[in-house]
Amino acid sequence: MTAKDHNKLLSIFFFIQGGLTLLGGLFVVVVYGIMGGAMLTTSRRNDEQFMGGMFLVMAVVIGAIMLLFAGFYLFGGYKMLKEQKSGRVIGIIGSILSLLSFPLGTALGIYGLWFLLGDLGRGLYEQVANEGAQYTPPPPPNSWQ
Repeated sequence: MTAKDHNKLLSIFFFIQGGLTLLGGLFVVVVYGIMGGAMLTTSRRNDEQFMGGMFLVMAVVIGAIMLLFAGFYLFGGYKMLKEQKSGRVIGIIGSILSLLSFPLGTALGIYGLWFLLGDLGRGLYEQVANEGAQYTPPPPPNSWQ
């Protein structure tokens, strides 16, 4: 695979990670919202109503955090797909953040860090930074011959 192929594949993986994060956040918001609403409407005591309100607040907070993460992954995937100079930095940050999301995010993070910190990714984005300079991948080590 060439550096451009790895970059395109990694950007697609970031789009998928962003979509899954958005879907998971939406699920949490709906579940917590239903639970909080049910507690608020059916409870008779103040402490039960307080817990219902807490569930609603948690739904909003978790939803906002998940939306922020999903937006970051989607933004990073777009920047990498367009091979913009800032795509590498955003990709590295997104890869580190995705390491916490086991198991798919961990695989994405390892692959992203391997590519973006390796010779292929560094060379591709240095080529983008130099705008038009021809990139040649490094020669294989002598032990491969």
